[in-house]
Amino acid sequence: MSAAIDVQGLGVRFRRNRRGRRSFKDIFAGASRRSRPGEFWALRDVSFTVQPGESIGVVGRNGQGKSTLLRLVAGVLLPDEGTVRVNGGVAPLIELTGGFVGDLTVRENVKLTAGLHGMSRAEVARRYDGIIAFSELEGFEDTPYKHLSNGMKVRLAFAVVSQLDEPILLVDEVLAVGDKGFRDKCYARIDELLAEGRTLFFVSHNERDLRRFCTRGLYLNRGSLVLDASIGEVLDRYNADLKTG
Repeated sequence: MSAAIDVQGLGVRFRRNRRGRRSFKDIFAGASRRSRPGEFWALRDVSFTVQPGESIGVVGRNGQGKSTLLRLVAGVLLPDEGTVRVNGGVAPLIELTGGFVGDLTVRENVKLTAGLHGMSRAEVARRYDGIIAFSELEGFEDTPYKHLSNGMKVRLAFAVVSQLDEPILLVDEVLAVGDKGFRDKCYARIDELLAEGRTLFFVSHNERDLRRFCTRGLYLNRGSLVLDASIGEVLDRYNADLKTG
């Protein structure tokens, strides 16, 4: 069976105090792969594989490369070194309020976003009422997206993305938002997706959520993968390192 996610020798670097990655001048001039002044490696020499149906939790302090890794797996960022191979599509529950168009209505955004993720018009029509009900936005369907509260935006995005049929689910702190009632709905929906055999790749600081959904963990520190083990072992090591500074 092919791995759902196969990461080998992964490395990505950024410039300090500047937006963006290496310049086109650097790329076309064949710039050295060694770090240049003002650059740092967000991830370096990271390798692991994820089998279909596994539930992986990624832990580490802020700024250690977790969200960068998630974006590499999602395909929105390209590595400077190594490879990322994803077998199947991804449903990205990351940056949930991104990708929607402010001047379009809720109804229009649902159709646009679902369509961009490969859902046919018939599928969107069939699932539309369920998406609106899950997001609790009945009565706001003709409201421009930019007039929604932040909570409404998050509910809408989760409702749309969690309806995608992609085999790999990418989650980045989404469960930290919203009220308890909505979080409980999110928990139940993720449980349903896992029961269907989806693969979960979950970045979070919430130990309770990690232990609930994940069986295996990856611990990133200073851009390196320092431990790949059961989620319990990974959290124990991470918590011990936090205590020792």
